Amino acid sequence: MLRRLYDWTMAKAADPRAAWWLALFAFVEASFFPIPPHPVLGVMCLAEPKKAIRFAMVATLASVAGGLLGYAIGHFVYDTVGTQLLAFLGLSESFPKAACYLREYGAEIIMIKGATPIPFKLLTITAGFISMPLLTFIGASIVSRSISFLIVGVLFRIFGAPIKAFIDKYLGLVTVGFVVLVVGGFVAATMMSGSGSQKNGKCEAVAAHQA
Repeated sequence: MLRRLYDWTMAKAADPRAAWWLALFAFVEASFFPIPPHPVLGVMCLAEPKKAIRFAMVATLASVAGGLLGYAIGHFVYDTVGTQLLAFLGLSESFPKAACYLREYGAEIIMIKGATPIPFKLLTITAGFISMPLLTFIGASIVSRSISFLIVGVLFRIFGAPIKAFIDKYLGLVTVGFVVLVVGGFVAATMMSGSGSQKNGKCEAVAAHQA
């Protein structure tokens, strides 16, 4: 089923309305859709490298908007919708740990984890559940999604189609590098204060207790 859904998603990248499909996939992925929009973004950038940054901006803004839906699910209907949604996505066991990290670190976790393969929808729903300040959530989401999508757009715009092989192989490493640059100051301050390991231990303990 997941493979068929992926194939269907990729087919939309060749649609004349591909930019609208990209926006839709980015929006729903941030709250409940299991397939990330990055493959569609990559195909679109490969087809039209000169529009790569514009496509990346579409994905970024749509994902942030979708994140607000995820936030609303966690904040208003977690008990009736959120729990079932997380169970369907196989994220129920990750929820307590995510909630702990968001409470302890706040926006920094969204900026760091939202730019990694960890499902962004888990963070958006959890942020709503713990009532993270909305403006803080929006700001962190913009940073996170910009790192996640714009790096693809910029690389395609500068290097064109030949960059595809590099992105396929090294995108994870490049993304990590951008994350380090964006939140490096926070990480350094946390390590110097010595509080980071205590918070990490607390959240790991929450996960172990749930298990």
